[in-house]
Amino acid sequence: MTDASAERDDSVNHVDAGALTALPKAELHLHIEGTLEPELILELAARNGIALPFPTLELLHEQYQFTDLQSFLDLYYANMAVLVTADDFTDMTRAYLRRAKECGVRHAEIMFDPQAHVARGVELATAVNGIAAALATSVADFGISTELIAAFLRDESEGSALEVLEELLAMKAPIIGIGLDSAEVGNPPSKFIRLYKRAAEAGLRLVAHAGEEGPPSYVEDALNLLGVERIDHGIRAVEDRILVKRLVREQTPLTVCPLSNVRLRAVDTLAAHPLPQMISAGLNVCVNSDDPAYFGGYVSANFEALAAEFGWDVATVELLAGNSIRSSFASVARKAELLAELAAWRAAQG
Repeated sequence: MTDASAERDDSVNHVDAGALTALPKAELHLHIEGTLEPELILELAARNGIALPFPTLELLHEQYQFTDLQSFLDLYYANMAVLVTADDFTDMTRAYLRRAKECGVRHAEIMFDPQAHVARGVELATAVNGIAAALATSVADFGISTELIAAFLRDESEGSALEVLEELLAMKAPIIGIGLDSAEVGNPPSKFIRLYKRAAEAGLRLVAHAGEEGPPSYVEDALNLLGVERIDHGIRAVEDRILVKRLVREQTPLTVCPLSNVRLRAVDTLAAHPLPQMISAGLNVCVNSDDPAYFGGYVSANFEALAAEFGWDVATVELLAGNSIRSSFASVARKAELLAELAAWRAAQG
């Protein structure tokens, strides 16, 4: 691939929306609570007798204008109040899987925020079992293989995270790894060294948000201090030339969420997004939706917006989809299946 992927070039055979939807892909950066659509929020509120501060669909939609990460988080956590029973968590997860199937997602690694539920009085087992019930039949029902990652809130204490992790381990929760999310600035990776050491001892995979609003040093610290295998976001890594060289050399996966970055003002516009620069530099990047109910699009919408903005060709989107599959924690056999599907998709493009 050349730098042509970074700019619109009408001489290139661009990919249409239908092909982007059919593109076999993995989604590696997805918060299940961030898939709660306003309609489902109101449905669950009615079901559970919960009075919301924004009781109509129109009023709720009006809240989805964010100035920064914190303004989003305020609404995100408020809306979680409707998740009370295991069935609520199951319904939310199945709703995501249904939409993901429509977007061509073939493998999904789903994060959930256990601390956020425990803090509001929901039993940890209620959240875990509700989500797991949907994931247990994800292949049969939707053709999507899945894994579950427990994401810890970086604006809470490490002690709180360790307590919840120990409870997850004790109950043999079906998690494959841990992550780190929520307010990044002022909550560096160094705050969670013991948490990640304990997770590694338990054989869990390690990922962490870094370099979204936080500086490039947070990416470096997540690698050096926490031992993560994958960086969620990582867009500010481009500000550090030496770090970029390392990430390219080690092919560390970066799970980029473009529409999310624009909606949260991490970048001003999609045209200003560093993803084309990251691709041209040889970074191992893939496209994800983050919290799609809040940021205006699921993963295929992210691909469509990017392809329209940058005039991407088949080779560019194939590379990104391939990166998502290879960077996943799926089995070797599952990766081979998905890469074969991707090759068939590429052949069908002519």
